Amino acid sequence: MTTPLAGIAVLDFGQIYQGPYATMLMAKAGANVIKIEPPGGEPLRRRVIAQGGDTTLPMAMLNANKRAVTLNLKSDRGRDLLKQMVAKADVLLENFAPGAMDRLGVGYAALQPLNPRLIYATGTGYGISGPDRDNLAMDFTIQAQSGIMSVTGDPEGPPTKAGPTLVDFMGGIHLYGAVMTALFHRTQTGLGQLVEVAMQETIYPTLASSYDYFFRTGKTPPRAGNRQAGLSSAPYNTFGTKDGHVAIHVVTEQHWQNLLKAMAREDLKDDPRFLTNPARTENMTETEAMVTHWTSGQTKAEVAATLKRLKVPAAPVRFAQEVMNDAHMHERGMLQRVQHPSLGEVILPNSPLRLHGADRVDPVPSPRLGEHNAAVYGEWLGLDTAAVEGLARDGVI
Repeated sequence: MTTPLAGIAVLDFGQIYQGPYATMLMAKAGANVIKIEPPGGEPLRRRVIAQGGDTTLPMAMLNANKRAVTLNLKSDRGRDLLKQMVAKADVLLENFAPGAMDRLGVGYAALQPLNPRLIYATGTGYGISGPDRDNLAMDFTIQAQSGIMSVTGDPEGPPTKAGPTLVDFMGGIHLYGAVMTALFHRTQTGLGQLVEVAMQETIYPTLASSYDYFFRTGKTPPRAGNRQAGLSSAPYNTFGTKDGHVAIHVVTEQHWQNLLKAMAREDLKDDPRFLTNPARTENMTETEAMVTHWTSGQTKAEVAATLKRLKVPAAPVRFAQEVMNDAHMHERGMLQRVQHPSLGEVILPNSPLRLHGADRVDPVPSPRLGEHNAAVYGEWLGLDTAAVEGLARDGVI
């Protein structure tokens, strides 16, 4: 099997979403990822669990293709075991609060001398320096701090969070990129390095449209509902249909002409109110009313099919169960049905990174807590079964 990260060993202290997503991408690229948890398990295992199961679906989604061990870093023996493993590792990744690993004596400064080739990756809310370093940070609170909530929601409504766990996953994506960049740097220098990602900093560029609104008008960017955040494109909204909604985004003037054709309103093709995007933006309410009049008499599938045929960017607003059974993503192998030992049949995501010419790694169900203690500590540290059992009795693993 040809996988780009074959031979790369990763010690994964990731928890919840941010860290585990970064290391899942590494595992899917062929890395040997060892998920290391405290004896009680990481927090994602302990969220609301489906009846009859012993783990959560997010845990299964983000920790496929990894091996799991337990390790108590609050014990001297546990820290000693980690230091022995670090000597053989390529990457250590964690997304604890800033300084947590340092306070335990196993931060980058302590581990780098043991393995100068080690890439130590840390993901935090605000970074490992600066006045806000020690602010408690969760996806929800970073959405507030970063400005996401101020521009999300209806114009007359309250600030609203984005539905998905946007910030955690933006952090995870950037952590993956940081590690890959450091691995490339190591091929040139032979040396590892400390890399960090602050979730707040990953969000700033995503609000470009809102900043543009402020730059153009000098006014606080509004909550625009489903309109374009900078109110600089029209039509750009969700439009009601007989059975739901469809999202339509006209980008080019050809798209607009095609939409007029779909709506049988080609009589408006030279109307100065709608002739250009600035004109349609100036007449946004009237533009949207015209589109709504057309969509409201059809199903979302009918609208989407017509606009697909006429090459207008559009899509039906789908629900979770529709997306999980998306035939396109299943056909491409992005989504796969897997029999999980705890949860039964689940639909797991593959890596969205497609490296043509490399083998694609099929999902392997996420491991149980400490499932690979004996195997990993045997391989990495030469411990026999009796020694591993002794560590478990002593609360070290």
